[in-house]
Amino acid sequence: MKLKLDENLGTRTQRLLRAAGHEVRTVRDQGLEGCSDQDLYGVCCAEPYCLVTLDLDFTDVTRFAPTQAGGIVVIRVPRNPSLALLEQLVRRFLRVLTQVPVANNLWIIEIGRIRIHQSETEEEP
Repeated sequence: MKLKLDENLGTRTQRLLRAAGHEVRTVRDQGLEGCSDQDLYGVCCAEPYCLVTLDLDFTDVTRFAPTQAGGIVVIRVPRNPSLALLEQLVRRFLRVLTQVPVANNLWIIEIGRIRIHQSETEEEP
């Protein structure tokens, strides 16, 4: 899976994802730090990489359609989470990712649950 880590996730998360066999690019590595959400979304659509972020703005599918990117994963944590909690949520994401594809969907990873908003597909005539 091709994943892009937003700047609000660090090298620890990057190592976990790579250890699980995923191709990972980061906002930092690409010099995109500080860019607008819309610009970051545009890069994810052009590559296409699934965006992994803590930014709740990306839960708005009317602004950031996961079908245009490789999917969007928002890890929802309480304010100032511990590294252990963040790692636990990333590991949960990785476990479910082996069973359910994230492409074209919005995933919201929370304590105690994962919500998957599947893209609406048009039926053929």
